[in-house]
Amino acid sequence: MFLKIAGGKVLTPSGTINANVIIKDGVIEEITGSPVEIPDAKVYDAKGMSVVPGGIDLHIHGGGGREFEEATEDAFRDVMASHARFGTTSFLATLPACPVETIWKAISTCEKLISEPGSPLLGLHLEGPYLNPHKVGAIIPEYVTPPIEEDYKSILDSTKVIKRWDFAPELPGTEAFAKCLREHSVLASLAHTEAEYSQVLKAFECGCTHATHFYNAMTSVHNVREYKHEGTIESVYLIPGMTVEVIADGKHVPPTILRLIYQIKGAYRMALITDALAASAGGDVNGISDGRVIVEDGVCKLSDRSALAGSVATMDVLIRTMVSAGIPFDDVIRMSSETPARILGVEDRKGTLQKGKDADIVIYDNDINVKLVVQKGRVIPGTDTLQECPGT
Repeated sequence: MFLKIAGGKVLTPSGTINANVIIKDGVIEEITGSPVEIPDAKVYDAKGMSVVPGGIDLHIHGGGGREFEEATEDAFRDVMASHARFGTTSFLATLPACPVETIWKAISTCEKLISEPGSPLLGLHLEGPYLNPHKVGAIIPEYVTPPIEEDYKSILDSTKVIKRWDFAPELPGTEAFAKCLREHSVLASLAHTEAEYSQVLKAFECGCTHATHFYNAMTSVHNVREYKHEGTIESVYLIPGMTVEVIADGKHVPPTILRLIYQIKGAYRMALITDALAASAGGDVNGISDGRVIVEDGVCKLSDRSALAGSVATMDVLIRTMVSAGIPFDDVIRMSSETPARILGVEDRKGTLQKGKDADIVIYDNDINVKLVVQKGRVIPGTDTLQECPGT
């Protein structure tokens, strides 16, 4: 079946052009500025609107009242469907530090769903449990531990769905862990950490190339007695090859800092994430399963206000926030799609609008409101607010 998106401002790798996007069997068949007649196509008029690649969320815990940590098929499907309506067309399912039994259950669920045709699921992301206990934030501290070789080797040797694993590089045993991740082609990311430059550099040399929710749960420049020491943040800035992700909801990182990160790292080393919890994407803000967490001022936080705890943001919110911070729209879209695709190594099929790539597409109006979402060629229910055009 053919689908045609007609007359929009299409963001391609070489820039924005006025064009038609032709989709067949879930793949982009053609992007052309010339008239194209396809008698049997379903046609949507995107004139005056932005046609961009679908969002890829590298760090998302839940939405629509469910969380991936439940590790059931229903929970996985509900989270993915709830966020798809807001412009996220591909996902890493994120688990926080949790019992090993939960990880194994989530692996089984992920292996089944990722094999389904057209699945938006890209794999599992483990945020811990190998984290610094002094930087746990909203992570349940009882589950935090230094690397346990028997556990991580048995997991990595048994499945290919683990695509990312976060850890604090100052913990004992993390050098061997990082090398093991590299051997298994798993993205290694530093997180919940107090690492200074030498430790961050060593981790980078061992294969840790990414920084989790940059500026959150990590140190900045600080005093040790009377002397200044660089923090994790400055260390990441000093390593040009390290990529970062940011919770761009305007709460976890203020707009001024979002601009700073963009100026230093640029659009091709900075990815947007939601770090969303169950209360996002239509979930009940009063129905959070973790009794320590509340939603206040448009963000999740611990009830004692000692730390933020994930977000209630969706991809469209991230994009509007970044544009409001003064960052060009085209670069913001690249940070939501092309950059995360490259970080995860799926840029051969996702992240940009090009012939032969998956038809993961979002149409935004001039106020950056979602008007249509297409996921692997399928129009997401509830987003088809554009008028379907008769004829060709």
